[in-house]
Amino acid sequence: METSNNNPSTSRKRSRSEDNSAPESNQSHSLDNLIFSDTMVALQMMRAQFPRIDKVSVEPFILQSQLYSSVKDRTQVDRELESLRREKVLRVFKLNTGQDDHALMFMEDYLKQMKRAVKSMETKKQGVFEWFEVHVIHSKPEPCIGHQELLSLLSLGGKVKDEDISLLINAGLLTRQLIDSEMYWFAIPNIGSVLKGLTQGRKELLSLLNRKKYKEMMLAILEKKRLRLSPLDIRFHLRDLLGSGHLKTIQTPSGLVIRVVKN
Repeated sequence: METSNNNPSTSRKRSRSEDNSAPESNQSHSLDNLIFSDTMVALQMMRAQFPRIDKVSVEPFILQSQLYSSVKDRTQVDRELESLRREKVLRVFKLNTGQDDHALMFMEDYLKQMKRAVKSMETKKQGVFEWFEVHVIHSKPEPCIGHQELLSLLSLGGKVKDEDISLLINAGLLTRQLIDSEMYWFAIPNIGSVLKGLTQGRKELLSLLNRKKYKEMMLAILEKKRLRLSPLDIRFHLRDLLGSGHLKTIQTPSGLVIRVVKN
């Protein structure tokens, strides 16, 4: 940030510097190399960095917004995600935490999560879950499916009843679309508490920054904070809010600063 002895805002900038002071050793600090050139590399890095969550068994997932904060070219991200989805490397899920919120989960992780959810159902009717995996999941890479197409694919495994669809919904594998009851979203089972934490963590982090005089903090200081209302770590939320445009980064002589974007 430029400063000048003749600038009336000098004292304001000095106080901002004091508020955000960080050890000199953090000058080269970054969000674990914030920018990647390749979508797959970014996905694998964030998968490895997915926070451990107490009392909840959830496989790693990545938010699409996090990719947008980690790969500069959004068109490239969208193109490569589409390719990975069609190649069945990963699945894309619409989340109920925001209009544009999508989660990405590697196929092998999703299948583990699905099997864990099915096992906890303790129902004798396991057949429909096998049909769902073999005939639906592996042939329908899109994030949603219509009722008739779902019945048609499931029937490749055997005779389908209405209660079979209810079992899939109760297991958390499908959710009905609000605007069209004949359409379903594919869903990640057993992550309700994590999604609640995602919403609350976003609010808590933005509130923390908005309470600062200049609505900003040094990244090196902010990364050491712990959120009370979210099981997800600060890094997870920072990447999300940077990618969704709620926050931005500013390079300063003292290091990287995270600032709230004015509406």
